[in-house]
Amino acid sequence: MAKIISGKEIAANIKQQIKAETETLPQKPGLAVVIVGDDPASHVYVKNKRKDCEEVGFLSEEYALPAQTSQQELLALIDQLNHRADINGILIQLPLPKHCNEKAVLEAVLPIKDVDAFHPANVGRIMIGDYHFLPCTPAGVMEMLDHAGVEIDGKHCVVVGRSNIVGKPMAMLLLHKNGTVTICHSRTKNLAEFCRSADILVAAVGQAGFITADMVKNGAVVIDVGMNRGVDGKLCGDVAYEEVAAKASFVTPVPGGVGPMTRAMLLKNTLTAAKLQNALK
Repeated sequence: MAKIISGKEIAANIKQQIKAETETLPQKPGLAVVIVGDDPASHVYVKNKRKDCEEVGFLSEEYALPAQTSQQELLALIDQLNHRADINGILIQLPLPKHCNEKAVLEAVLPIKDVDAFHPANVGRIMIGDYHFLPCTPAGVMEMLDHAGVEIDGKHCVVVGRSNIVGKPMAMLLLHKNGTVTICHSRTKNLAEFCRSADILVAAVGQAGFITADMVKNGAVVIDVGMNRGVDGKLCGDVAYEEVAAKASFVTPVPGGVGPMTRAMLLKNTLTAAKLQNALK
């Protein structure tokens, strides 16, 4: 039976460290979260982020804009936040309404305040391994692997999913740690075969129970990035948890796995941004 890597526990420790460091700073780190429209899941995420900020002593500002907000108005708000010395991190909650150009909006955030690491300048820095910030979910996964003592060097790592937010940066971070990386996606032929060859398998497809036990080799490390609702309405991941846990050496649960780590890494990025902008070590 697999050992559980509890993101909830690791995230709690990281938040304690961030809170302790924040207390030594001359000014609280500040995070602004901008949400456009009324997507229920997005509002839950924003509420959790505000709670996290309060927990570690950050300044937290939330801008909940109506769905009909124009792109020009949104860009004007981002420009204001870019120029505020007390706001160190700016997070644009996705998805945006269809009339907003997501690319233009994300690129409007100053790279030094881009705590989601979505700006092309930050993406490029990640590619070459010279970065200030990492995308929060892949960074959280790397922390979990490290905490569990999982050796990446020389291992075959299979990432299922190729999104700019998770799949691609996840593959890059594993590569930086000398993993041999395969990226699989919806067009991959013999997907199950690739998955079965993985020493470390990261599932980020957004489909409940997609990874089943017959797709996992004995002793593999299985990281479940998915966050879905099952037919019973309960939160579940991309991995059929019970059957996979019987074969894997390590597995992450949903909820309580990668999710809390994503939020902890956002705090870590915001602290880094505050230190960079104030020339603190």
